Amino acid sequence: MCQLLGMNSNTPTDICFSFTGFQARGGLTDHHQDGWGIAFFEERGVRLFLEAQATVNSPVAELVRNYPIHSLNVISHIRKATLGRIALENTHPFQRELWGRYWIFAHNGNLRDFKPPLDGSFTPVGDTDSEFAFCWLLQQLRNRFGREAPGDQALFDALRTLAGEIGAFGEFNFLLCDGMTLYAHCASRLAYLIRMTPFGHAHLSDQDLTVDFREHTHPNDRVAVIATVPLTDNEAWIALPRGTLHAFRDGAPMHYAEVETGAECEPGSSLDEKQCE
Repeated sequence: MCQLLGMNSNTPTDICFSFTGFQARGGLTDHHQDGWGIAFFEERGVRLFLEAQATVNSPVAELVRNYPIHSLNVISHIRKATLGRIALENTHPFQRELWGRYWIFAHNGNLRDFKPPLDGSFTPVGDTDSEFAFCWLLQQLRNRFGREAPGDQALFDALRTLAGEIGAFGEFNFLLCDGMTLYAHCASRLAYLIRMTPFGHAHLSDQDLTVDFREHTHPNDRVAVIATVPLTDNEAWIALPRGTLHAFRDGAPMHYAEVETGAECEPGSSLDEKQCE
């Protein structure tokens, strides 16, 4: 199982503490050694670091761990290769542009025989099921809403439907962000916590490291952290229910809904009849 990490906050925040624990899962405390990546949103831009090697052996991962890049939204991924060879182009997160803003996507799980037609508006560079699903998802959003971005609720409802359609083909845990909202879809395993006043101590599960957030925060700060497996062992992580889509903004949950997987496709879907059975 690959590992996902996401952060959404109401003020630019660094992810150094969480990434220190997360980094250890790339070959030290877990067996994921087939690549890693991390994306930081900074206003309309994105800093994206990718490597097709284990995080524990990566000088770039050490740079990220020690360099306090401040961001409102972060997505990171540690890969265990299943579909697609070990290569830089197959390393998550993936990045594309839609409606004049960047979208970042990372996936955990396997999709079996998911090959609906792509119209060329978004094309995979690598050969993973994950990047293919990301391209198809963005294609469907563009086809549904055209050149103008929809409102928050309409976008959430569309993502909920598309997550269900793709999820019919296998395990589809993912994190998706457009620089404003962080979406988390739990097919099997994801958890989150909200750090806010009163802040306290946190201790990593994968490293013997403790931080006192009272020394690094302001009273109005609020941060949501999402991970495949909880990163700390003394905080109250909340398991996301299986088959649900969640949206986070400004460090707090914004939308939540169950996702129906399987039986029927939405009108206008490009999935063919056989795939929708």
